[in-house]
Amino acid sequence: MTSTFATNHSPRPDRVLTLAKQTLAVEALALQRASERLDTRFVRAVTVLLGVRGRVVVMGMGKSGHVGRKIAATLASTGTPAFFVHPAEASHGDLGMITPQDAVLAISNSGEVDELTVLLPLLKRMQVPLVAMTSRAHSSLGRCADVWIDSSVEKEACPHNLAPTTSTTAQLALGDALAICLLDARGFKPEDFARSHPGGALGRKLLTHVRDVMRSGDAIPHVRPHATLSELMREMSSKGLGASAITTLTPQGSQIMGIFTDGDLRRLIESGAELRHLAAAEVMQPAPRTVAADALAVDAAALMETHRISSVLVVDEKGCLCGALNTHDLMRAKVI
Repeated sequence: MTSTFATNHSPRPDRVLTLAKQTLAVEALALQRASERLDTRFVRAVTVLLGVRGRVVVMGMGKSGHVGRKIAATLASTGTPAFFVHPAEASHGDLGMITPQDAVLAISNSGEVDELTVLLPLLKRMQVPLVAMTSRAHSSLGRCADVWIDSSVEKEACPHNLAPTTSTTAQLALGDALAICLLDARGFKPEDFARSHPGGALGRKLLTHVRDVMRSGDAIPHVRPHATLSELMREMSSKGLGASAITTLTPQGSQIMGIFTDGDLRRLIESGAELRHLAAAEVMQPAPRTVAADALAVDAAALMETHRISSVLVVDEKGCLCGALNTHDLMRAKVI
């Protein structure tokens, strides 16, 4: 079936760029104006949402509903428990999802959408705090709200001033502003953000510890100081780390005396030294870089990058060898 609006004409590059730049300019100006209008009402809105013992219930119809879903997701991921309820579904049973401990953030450009206004008396009866984000303070939604956030715009970016464009951009930005202010008021930290994003890159960086990715037990390459160079090389080859620790046994555990790496072997060969009778203690690098098992894996990555090394030994709280890792281990864990 052919679309009524189908065209075989190629878009004019100059026309495309002109409209794109006009759209961004109109929306940027609207956000600037919204910023200039912020006042104590916005502070009250943050205070209301911060004081909620339950959750923030975000509601909106149409494009405002799509924006509302995103705002709810942003709030929830930044420390403010929130979820989205479709106003039409609320009239058919989903209103039971809202409790007196919650607050409602209702979004509507006109403030007169029927699916929302029909719920207002019920929300008042439940004594649920209502924050309205609308372009008209004297709309049904604006008048009923405990706090009104002005999301008005002079015009839509749509050439016909019809399609919700600038208005939804303003709503989205104001929702982000609410989330950031709440985040700051709650003392929300990067670690908290990571806990709600365990599958993301930030989650991996802030939640993955060295102990989670290090090689341990029999996988740790290490020899005693009296081991021959041949034994040392076999240990390195079998464990595949590209390095081996040289340790001595103490009552606390294996104390690290030094490390020997592939690079050290190359330099030793290039020097022309007689290798056959050398012991591990004679070829090792003393006092190697180490990292604690409970350190963040991203810190181990930073240590290796700073000192230009590809592997590092891991120590426990007593300073004894308990693991080892290299850049490949960190890459497999998607830390780097």
